[in-house]
Amino acid sequence: MRRVWVRELTGWLGALGVSVIIAGQVAASARSELLFRDGDSLIVAMFARSVLAGGPQDWAMSSVLFLPEASAFAGLDALLPLDPTSLLAVNAVLNLLALYGSLRLVAGRQREGQAPVAWSLIALLAFGLLAATEISASRDALELASLQLTTTYYAATVIGVVLSIGLVRRVLDRDRGGSGLLVALGAVAAVSSLTNPLYAVWATVPLTVYLLFAMRMSTRRTRMPILLAVLVGGTVLGLIGRIPFGAWVANTGAGYAQPALWPQSAAYYGGLLLDRLSTPLGIIGCLLALALLVWAVLRMTRAEDPGSRLVATLAWLMPVLVVVGAIALGTHAARYLQPVAFAPVLALVAVPRAVRMSRRAARPAAAVAAVLVLVGSGLSVPRLGAAAASADPDLLCVTDWVDASGRTGAGQFWTARLPKLHLDDPAQLVQVDHQLNGYAWLVNRRDFDVGEVSFLIEDAQTVRWQLPVAVVPDEVVDCGRYRILDFGDTTLPLGPPHS
Repeated sequence: MRRVWVRELTGWLGALGVSVIIAGQVAASARSELLFRDGDSLIVAMFARSVLAGGPQDWAMSSVLFLPEASAFAGLDALLPLDPTSLLAVNAVLNLLALYGSLRLVAGRQREGQAPVAWSLIALLAFGLLAATEISASRDALELASLQLTTTYYAATVIGVVLSIGLVRRVLDRDRGGSGLLVALGAVAAVSSLTNPLYAVWATVPLTVYLLFAMRMSTRRTRMPILLAVLVGGTVLGLIGRIPFGAWVANTGAGYAQPALWPQSAAYYGGLLLDRLSTPLGIIGCLLALALLVWAVLRMTRAEDPGSRLVATLAWLMPVLVVVGAIALGTHAARYLQPVAFAPVLALVAVPRAVRMSRRAARPAAAVAAVLVLVGSGLSVPRLGAAAASADPDLLCVTDWVDASGRTGAGQFWTARLPKLHLDDPAQLVQVDHQLNGYAWLVNRRDFDVGEVSFLIEDAQTVRWQLPVAVVPDEVVDCGRYRILDFGDTTLPLGPPHS
């Protein structure tokens, strides 16, 4: 028993080191824009800090409620004396560490002749290699693995999907019992679908398809209906649980499904793939993903037990179903295809057989691997810290001016998000459209209660203003890439909010 705990603890420590290395690499690339400064990427930090600060909460969310992500970020914010950007960096590491934990669950129990801990680490490393090939600043690129490092792009849903597969496998691997695992599966399905309906597409549908087909062939066929009932039941309960949050859901996501546009959708995703293949790193990433898919098919054909066959099959089935489904529904968002990045690595933990090595060779190999992880993580901590603490004098100019003004101003979505997060009082910067109507999207709608503003913030992303009254600013404050239009004692009325 002691050896098992030592092995598991070693795995977690190794996963922590690998996670730091991955996060440091991604943060040192142009992808850091998506991690730390992108308007969409800041919603969880803004939501969590608002809740911790107290006061009325009336949020306009997308179809995603970000409940697990916000809870994790709020916990970090309450425990660590760090600025928002540093907290986002720590969160990136924890997201990868959580992925390791879910992969370890999928790998199954420690048994004779198997090395689930080692293969879980290898799977995390493979996922990290995919993320390391992603270096663009675009949220719309087909660079899906690095999205796991953000707090916004469905990190908790990815974990929930992998955990669900792991729980189903654990039930299939057991000779009897497993009621606790079934309860856990139902809870994960409920929480995941409550916070993000996309869980039903990524996990419930592929698992249902597999369980229905496997019901006739598996030696565990009597458990398939129970697993199916728990999975679907948990998903339905989660979707029902969204009803009390209806006032917070500004967009249910139903409008994103436009089946008639499937040809345009196919062309869109095909264009993203061509863009990905236009760079050497993109080619390497695609080849690695393809190799993992081939490995998954091979593992499926050679699987000797129901649990291994389940994992190997889903490793290729999930990407296929998600891509086909995304095109059939006429969607146009790369982030919906994330199973293309995380599902194939499951092939590495489907059959985690131990590699036969003599003790004389195994110990030096383990020592070399440990040293590489230790050195790599030691070098990556400063890289990650430097990326998070990168000086932004333009942002500092804006936040210092707004904090000192004691007044309330406004800015458009892509301009206002970053300064708003870093203000002492985020309510001092109201999110509006170019006509000064409140823009109720991923923001606390109580901000609009102020009714009027006396300055505007703009940058290169700002759409030309069409103000409700003809006024000229008393002063224009130059803050590098930002400009502050200060109207002094003159106030501008806010229009009705919309999403």
